[in-house]
Amino acid sequence: MENREKQSPWEEFLAIRGMRQVLTVTVALAILCVAFSFLSPSFHSGRNVGNLLRQVAPIFIIGIGQTYVLITGNIDLSIGSVVGMSCMISATLMTKGVNPWIAMLLTIIVCIGVGILNGALVAKWKLPPFIATMGTMTIARGVAQIVNNNYNTDAVGDAAQTFRNVFYYGKILGLYNTIWIAVVLFLVFDFLLSKTRSGRYIYAVGSNIEASKLSGVNTARSITIAYVVSAFCACVVGLITSAAAGMGTMDAGNMYELYAVAAAVIGGVSTLGGQGILIGTVIGASIWGVLQNGLQFAGAPVAIRNIVIGTIVVISVLLDVVIRTGKPRKKTKE
Repeated sequence: MENREKQSPWEEFLAIRGMRQVLTVTVALAILCVAFSFLSPSFHSGRNVGNLLRQVAPIFIIGIGQTYVLITGNIDLSIGSVVGMSCMISATLMTKGVNPWIAMLLTIIVCIGVGILNGALVAKWKLPPFIATMGTMTIARGVAQIVNNNYNTDAVGDAAQTFRNVFYYGKILGLYNTIWIAVVLFLVFDFLLSKTRSGRYIYAVGSNIEASKLSGVNTARSITIAYVVSAFCACVVGLITSAAAGMGTMDAGNMYELYAVAAAVIGGVSTLGGQGILIGTVIGASIWGVLQNGLQFAGAPVAIRNIVIGTIVVISVLLDVVIRTGKPRKKTKE
């Protein structure tokens, strides 16, 4: 029997699924922070850091949901529209005199329904995830528009001030509540993904769905769980958006599905499924926020910021394909 050397703590740390990619993007994040601090001393001021963290928190939250879905080998394009639907439903109910917490609960139920529908369309009825979630994206945006007769809502009023403080303006230990919400969701969903049987099944489905079926995994259930998590996270961001604006806006969450993908893939989550950890999504969302914030301090126009972030996303996906397959995909010659 061969004697195997015991792995050092560092080697065990690196052996964690996706940790090497996380370390790489963490170094990139540190370099960006140092570079932007040199370009503008205001970048690392306490006030800007606090605002930056509050800006990044919603992107990370929707990134959690997209991470779950990507790990199963699918994608969720309905995230941004669910954010808008959540914002409009909650604000509309509050302006109609409904208790803010009841309005929040009803909004969560409706949004989770979208997640269940996405799971059924993709897992049970075998629709391509791109088509299925593009359809629910359009439906959810339509609901956001029709819920208040194609108008943004009025201000939610003083009765919802506690709701607004809990989700956006309040602070605990010097940090905005939005940041604490992101931290709590990270702890809960990271535990679910890394320490539970459901989490292992989600990875298994993304790694090899046929092998998972043969092993007795309920693949439809695992995929549906991922889409429900995605819809719930989008709902929370919609509530944050409603609290921040003090009203419902029909275009809330526009482009957020792309921001969610950016946070996940920059953080090392594979678009091919079966690989990625939530701490990577934290770093990916942070890189997105630092680039947006830093380029703004540097005076770069919005178009340049979008080009830079889009290029980074494409490169991240390309590197993932090269690493996972050994080479870029090419057409086979007949």
